[in-house]
Amino acid sequence: MENILEVKNLSVSFKTFFGEVEAVRDISFTVEKKQTVAIVGESGCGKSVTANSIVRLLPQPPAFYKSGEIFFKGENILEKSEKEMVDIRGNKISMVFQDPMTSLNPTMKIGRQITEGLMLHQKLNAADARQKAIDILNLVAVPEPEKRLKAYPHQFSGGMRQRVMLAISMVSNPNLMIADEPTTALDVTVQAQILDLMKSLQEEYGMSIILITHDLGVVADMANKVEVMYAGQLMEEGSVEEIFYKTAHPYTKQLLESIPRLDMDRKEKLHAIKGSPPDLYIPPKGCPFFERCNQAMVICDMKMPPINQHSQTHYTRCWQYHPYGKLARGENE
Repeated sequence: MENILEVKNLSVSFKTFFGEVEAVRDISFTVEKKQTVAIVGESGCGKSVTANSIVRLLPQPPAFYKSGEIFFKGENILEKSEKEMVDIRGNKISMVFQDPMTSLNPTMKIGRQITEGLMLHQKLNAADARQKAIDILNLVAVPEPEKRLKAYPHQFSGGMRQRVMLAISMVSNPNLMIADEPTTALDVTVQAQILDLMKSLQEEYGMSIILITHDLGVVADMANKVEVMYAGQLMEEGSVEEIFYKTAHPYTKQLLESIPRLDMDRKEKLHAIKGSPPDLYIPPKGCPFFERCNQAMVICDMKMPPINQHSQTHYTRCWQYHPYGKLARGENE
């Protein structure tokens, strides 16, 4: 399958009064056509920075790209001018942001917020743009779309605002949608509706999706491939089946153990990952998960672990699968 997006050795930092924060550190991954790739991890691990880096929405300064390349349909986005990026954003790559209430303009009617993109990217006149906006609201199951075009964001429920965000993201039939926590603060019923809507839109338009989330239940329902992120790095990559049933990295294992189960005893305590992520003002020399890992070895604190391949699609960054790690545990190579 052809890759629509290739991120190669990307590192992104922020300049602050206290020094440089290395938010994303040497990550690489691909997204194929019609594929859904989930990026998961704790808050602050670099998921949203990665998403915003792809469409160059990070303010520069304080953000800056230290190294790496981002190829979209074979062209390096980091070499594009701002004028070229305006044509890509919202047209070929769309964003669905975490909080629709802050992403939608509270002073503008919904109709205008949808038609602006249509008139900019598709060069439609006002009447045609309005009709297409009605069609798009119908597509995302917003009732009475003609009436809703005249409403303001505060007149919508959280679920309906997220549907409007999806409508705005779909105005130009994008090749890639980046959804940053699209179901945050929604109840489970509305979450399921939004996820079903995203899947139906993907089927109808054949687009790829990057799904940023910390909810592994959403990942199981939506994704084909999973990137597990921690402290600005990718710790494990694999298919949904490999991540859930052939889990290799200690961090991924602990993430999965922290999910409440239906068969849990009422008195059983929920699992929590002890400790806190490292300070990215001074990133550790070794594995960033060392201080919290229940399988850590001396070498883990001394040197960054290599990437180990378990199958054609399954990779981890962990010393325990390297010959050095096996020797440290007294195992034969």
